Amino acid sequence: MPGVPAMLLPVAHALIQAQEDVQAAAAGVSSDALWRRPNGAASIGFHLLHLAGATDRLFTYARGEMLNDEQKVFARAEGQEHPDKDAAALLVLVSAQMDRAMAQLRATDPSTLLDERNIGRAGLPATVLGCLFHGAEHAARHAGQCVTTIKLLGSDLRV
Repeated sequence: MPGVPAMLLPVAHALIQAQEDVQAAAAGVSSDALWRRPNGAASIGFHLLHLAGATDRLFTYARGEMLNDEQKVFARAEGQEHPDKDAAALLVLVSAQMDRAMAQLRATDPSTLLDERNIGRAGLPATVLGCLFHGAEHAARHAGQCVTTIKLLGSDLRV
């Protein structure tokens, strides 16, 4: 991982693994299958949107910034169906967010990792490292949920 500080390598590895997992599993999933909710579980589309959106939000907090209006709108839209978006479009969103996250990791000064950060309107206490690590583990969780949902839906979900 050229340019990623050693202390952030686990974060980088988790993000890359999450991206590789969803790219391999979700490529070619039909638009109809993207928004199915098997037994009430979250859809593949939700997991892809939330993976990108939550990573963006947590990395924003790591920079010491508050969410902007666009991020708030994106967060509210994650739980809704978007039949106009196909798997390729959602995977582009994930890939672009992972690229931004990796760039932020490369630019993060290791001496700031224990700097205090506040999350959300409630100002929940965290650190730079905590925000980055939580972003990575949260991405990994939703990548796994995405892959599992694809497996649950079976072979009839490809375009």
